[in-house]
Amino acid sequence: MHNFEFYNPTRVLFGRGTIPQIGPAAAGEGVSRVLLVAGGGSIRENGVYQAVIQSLTAQGIDVVEGWGVRPNADVDTARQLVQTARDQGVDGVLAVGGGSVIDTAKSVAAGVYLEDVWDCFARQNGPARALPILVVLTISASGSEMDSWAVLTDREQHRKWRMSSPALFPRVTIIDPGVQTSLPWRQTVNGAVAVLSHLCATYVVGSFEETALALEESLMRSVIKMVDRLQADHADYGTRANLAWAATLAMNGLSSSGIDDGDWSAWSIESAISALHPDVAHGAGMAVILPAWMVYLHDSNPGQFGRWAASLWGAPTVEQGIAAMKTAFQRWGAPATLSDLGIGAGELREIAFSALSQGPLGKLRTLTARDVVELLKPVL
Repeated sequence: MHNFEFYNPTRVLFGRGTIPQIGPAAAGEGVSRVLLVAGGGSIRENGVYQAVIQSLTAQGIDVVEGWGVRPNADVDTARQLVQTARDQGVDGVLAVGGGSVIDTAKSVAAGVYLEDVWDCFARQNGPARALPILVVLTISASGSEMDSWAVLTDREQHRKWRMSSPALFPRVTIIDPGVQTSLPWRQTVNGAVAVLSHLCATYVVGSFEETALALEESLMRSVIKMVDRLQADHADYGTRANLAWAATLAMNGLSSSGIDDGDWSAWSIESAISALHPDVAHGAGMAVILPAWMVYLHDSNPGQFGRWAASLWGAPTVEQGIAAMKTAFQRWGAPATLSDLGIGAGELREIAFSALSQGPLGKLRTLTARDVVELLKPVL
């Protein structure tokens, strides 16, 4: 195993009926006036918004509301909410939603101390401080509820970049899996594929990190099993709970401790796609990119890819393992080709250069723009 430092200060309150604890949790962090960051309004329909407001109000916490965060959260919305946070004098930020909402909230919490929060993304230099960040999670997909990362898109420049800092760890996260039973099926699938692709990014670069690899195998098997079960019964609470916790554990840094980082080139390629097409959800893009990426790179670490195929899919070869994964994605209803995402051959070069916009791409092997184009051609 490689040397590592594991640090994760986020306190998680997990389970049915935990959302009313957000008020006491915020008060315990010294928050008296909070900016509530949310998306398009689904939290009003499933009762989450009402429960959050009631809990905060009962603690005497003033609430300033910031709505309108879109999938593939954009920097312009974050900038507007930073100004709101400054004007309203908030002393905490509460994300009620999924990854895009949380990443926007993190950016706002840091942005109140910065001239322009996008500078942290462009320079890959995380912020030194941020307002207290709290989370009520409504979809398990990005891991942002218990990590130090944020991802934003500059839609004008077609850039989807990320930043990281210890200041961006949420102080408290509430995960009530019951609220996810109302999610559209495609969002459940997109979340699961995003989790699997994140685990694969670190797993396939491994070799002698047995404890970490065993943890990642277990989490991947759990995700696959839970999605299959949910396809039969979307509302099963126990299955939702297992999927939600597996997703959080997959991305909070624990399972990959001891592995020498990961190969995030597939993530960068998908980010380039969703920067050009903001309507493409990250998980939907990864359902297309991940199998193609594995086909293109599996010879770079054949032993580990072979272990993945055998352990996850019971397949004797990597090719058969990838085919089994694609079959699972198809069974779940995930997109299979770039054309399913509305992307044509004429965009491949732009995607490739966008993926390389922040520097060299790949760990298993350094990928050029030509590599990215060749990787994507078979899934047009």
